Amino acid sequence: MITMNVPDMSCAHCAGVITKALKQLDAAAEVSFDMHNHRVQVETGSNSSTVLDAMSDAGYPATLAY
Repeated sequence: MITMNVPDMSCAHCAGVITKALKQLDAAAEVSFDMHNHRVQVETGSNSSTVLDAMSDAGYPATLAY
């Protein structure tokens, strides 16, 4: 599971764009959101750098949360 901080994420529209971007990488990806803490979790076969690149390309730069 990859957990990311996404400071620019604030609404359902953001979640939709992020979900679409991550599903393009891995159609079986499972994505969950914590809007209050601006975090996204994704269960995917893609590596973290590929996921972070996809997030940035979608307009939502992210960093890994530990």
